[in-house]
Amino acid sequence: MTSPTSVRLIDVADAPVITRHLVSDLDANVRWLPVRPDGFYTEDGQARWIEHLLDTHAKGGGWPGVIVADGTVVGQIAVSTILRGSFQKGFLGYWVASAFQGRGHASRAVEQVVRISAEELGLHRLEAHTQLENLASHRVLTRNGFRSWGIAHEHFYSDGAWHDEVFWERMLVPGERAR
Repeated sequence: MTSPTSVRLIDVADAPVITRHLVSDLDANVRWLPVRPDGFYTEDGQARWIEHLLDTHAKGGGWPGVIVADGTVVGQIAVSTILRGSFQKGFLGYWVASAFQGRGHASRAVEQVVRISAEELGLHRLEAHTQLENLASHRVLTRNGFRSWGIAHEHFYSDGAWHDEVFWERMLVPGERAR
């Protein structure tokens, strides 16, 4: 039986659990992670980062959330770098802690954030980037109506090397459910 999944805005009080997940999974996920400043993977560092995300949200530049299953924060999801004017788009990013992966939480969270992006944020388009080898995220995005539209070579620097990324897009229609 799968546990229910929900998303909500992140809160500074989420810093301890997010820090535990990030630190626990750091070695396994270093390949996917951007270079971060010293102190990022501490509770204080996460609290400061969350405050930054919430400030950006208050200014209309993003929607920072957490993924919750059975009352427990199991990951993060966000729409970042919202561009208004002629674009009306944002960039989707998400992760689920390894202890909670493989249960559909990412797919259900993305479905909910697609709806939030259309109905609450008024966006026309969501984009996402995934490394070529990140097949799990490819499946999550495909399940939610995203389609790939190109590959950017040496687009993302992590773990001491440049990596190619697949670019994904999803046009949004208010009230429409993920495909």
